[in-house]
Amino acid sequence: MPIMTADKVAKKEKMTIYDSIDDDVLQSYTEYSLTSLLYYALKECAVSEQSSRMTAMDGASKNAGEMISKLQMQFNRTRQAVITRELIEIISGAAAV
Repeated sequence: MPIMTADKVAKKEKMTIYDSIDDDVLQSYTEYSLTSLLYYALKECAVSEQSSRMTAMDGASKNAGEMISKLQMQFNRTRQAVITRELIEIISGAAAV
């Protein structure tokens, strides 16, 4: 981000097309330019941080979804194994009688 002094701005090619520029106007312009550049830098920093947070949360959400799916599958298989074992015990007991 180029920051220019009032002298540099006054000597710029595009500024010399005007007949005369008051020192107050030139000073106001340079102050406004500096303020705008600082505001832009701060906003860009805030947006960058927000974007990083959103990306991190998206990744965390996807990982949590995968983890839930794996745990649900493990729970279902364990439950199915318990039911199967109980059925085998019932059938074995009925066959013994």
